[in-house]
Amino acid sequence: MQIKARILWLEGKRANSPSFVPDLRKKGFQVDIVQTGSAALTNIEHNNPHVVVINAASLRTSGKRTCKSIHEQSSELPILVIENPDYPFTAGTPASVVLSLPFTSRKLINRIAPYIPGGGKKTIKAGAIYLDIERRQVRSGDREEQLTPRLTTLLIILMQHPGEVIKREDLFKKVWDTNYTGDTRTLDVHISWLRRAIEANPRKPQYLKTIRGVGYRLDID
Repeated sequence: MQIKARILWLEGKRANSPSFVPDLRKKGFQVDIVQTGSAALTNIEHNNPHVVVINAASLRTSGKRTCKSIHEQSSELPILVIENPDYPFTAGTPASVVLSLPFTSRKLINRIAPYIPGGGKKTIKAGAIYLDIERRQVRSGDREEQLTPRLTTLLIILMQHPGEVIKREDLFKKVWDTNYTGDTRTLDVHISWLRRAIEANPRKPQYLKTIRGVGYRLDID
């Protein structure tokens, strides 16, 4: 890692599951350990971590309540949950990643890396959307999808202009590297594919909006 990435690690006092903290520290991560949800909220306020890991496997709960509290306090802070097998972590809770034991330290680090500034060779962020340009992988909420080179280029342009309406013709020219804009229907198809990758409900997009008669806009609020 090229930066001192800060991880807030929430783990119970009597953790029976393996602790990954020593391995994370060997890899250069700065890891702060807390044992309660309230302590986690205080740490976030003062230390501004890059990622929060909730080791629910070491707790007697699913970690859902803590996850929601953290999200309410800092909605864009990535949260990784190590699932408690006795308390399954169901959908609908704002975790960026949910892992189930057993897994290796390498897998854990790979799942954390996209959320760390500079963690990948080139990762960009817009709101809750993270794009690993090198791997052409996008993360949005708890979704992770592989993109084609064309979709990656399209998403990069949109992420570089959050909240701005980009005309259809301009998008088509940039993504397809052409001055011909007589038929941009293929752009509409790629927009629909991109929505499937980043939207929880592509039919009612939260992020990628159509501005009728003009073009598209990426909303990240």
